[in-house]
Amino acid sequence: MIPLSLAGCLLVSGCGMLPGGGGVTLNLVAADYGTDEASSSALYWNKLARDFEAANSGVKVHVEVVGWPDIDKRIADLIAQGKTPDIVQTGGFADQVAADRLYPVGDVLSMESQANLLNSFNRAGQVLGSQYGIPFISSSRVFVYNKAIFDKAGISAPPTTWEELRKDAELIKSKVPGVTPYALPLGPEEAQAESMIWTMSGGGEISDSVGNYTIDSQPNRDTFKWLRTSLVDKGLTYDDPGKVNRQDAFGAFAKGQVAMLNGHPALLKSAAAAGIQYGTAPIPRRAKDVKEVTFGVADWLMAFKANGHRAEIKKFLNFTLSKQNTLKFDEQYNMLPVTQDTLDDMSANPAHQDLAQFLQNLPTADFYPYGEPSWDKVSSLIKQKIGGAVKPGADQVLGELQAAAAAEASKSRQG
Repeated sequence: MIPLSLAGCLLVSGCGMLPGGGGVTLNLVAADYGTDEASSSALYWNKLARDFEAANSGVKVHVEVVGWPDIDKRIADLIAQGKTPDIVQTGGFADQVAADRLYPVGDVLSMESQANLLNSFNRAGQVLGSQYGIPFISSSRVFVYNKAIFDKAGISAPPTTWEELRKDAELIKSKVPGVTPYALPLGPEEAQAESMIWTMSGGGEISDSVGNYTIDSQPNRDTFKWLRTSLVDKGLTYDDPGKVNRQDAFGAFAKGQVAMLNGHPALLKSAAAAGIQYGTAPIPRRAKDVKEVTFGVADWLMAFKANGHRAEIKKFLNFTLSKQNTLKFDEQYNMLPVTQDTLDDMSANPAHQDLAQFLQNLPTADFYPYGEPSWDKVSSLIKQKIGGAVKPGADQVLGELQAAAAAEASKSRQG
């Protein structure tokens, strides 16, 4: 993340006219996916802005890129100052919909651009049946395993069910000492993802199709009981998964210290760089009659109404979502596509063969309840508390989370 001089941002408020008149300036605020100045997303967005300006006389684009820890506060501050951006790229949108600040997608994307978005993302971008979130990039999760460890344990194929996973983990524990058979990171970094994957693979869910939280359901109780009795209590994962973060688990896998886990594309990149021979497979399920788990995560674009620049925003967003531009960003940051033409391109490219399982999952992916304004707060609660659900007293933990989630949802709908 790069510290930016906010004092030098030159944000244009009000109608956004260019100095001297005769045009419009769009203000774009985007999250930074880079780790240093050389990899900053500012390089991508500034190049995109200049290319767009060259093809669209009379429209300028001012770019501000902000690190992930600061971007939500930056957006809130700009809105409070009366300097609402025209376009924002970040991790969610439902709170801005609740405040009636956004254009619906149909107002700011052409029919062709809308049709090119994967339907699973279109659904995830909806609030109460209307789409406001425009997907920008995605990731998904698949089962990842260490082939060398599997060979040492005499395992010939990845598990497809929980029972097969448990048996494989026991083999690994007995034949490959010093290795964590299955990494279960339920620490506060990203526990909401790992727990959602497991609830889905157990036939449950975090919320239903209309956004009601279903954390304390019988399938979810059964899932966390199985994790405790079949993995934690048997020493087949961490002693206290609630204290282990995702990055710790990923780092251990890249060192050859973990045999199995759920991972995303960045894990494959780090594992390959470390010389780990890995395989990918669908996520194991409680039983084969449970729906296959296709879990996806997305980051979003939003178009704000405050400055009245609908026509100019539409031009820019259609340009941004063209294949040449989405493909460039996805490949640069090892992300997954949200558009059909880019998905087709990456799926057919041998250079992306390592992403085949991830790409296959995208059209049918299930997502967090992005359209629920309370999700950010509920997600934070899950991160902090769900690790307790694999200890004795798990039902109480799920019950407390359910009550807290329902209270947050009620507050968000009233406010």
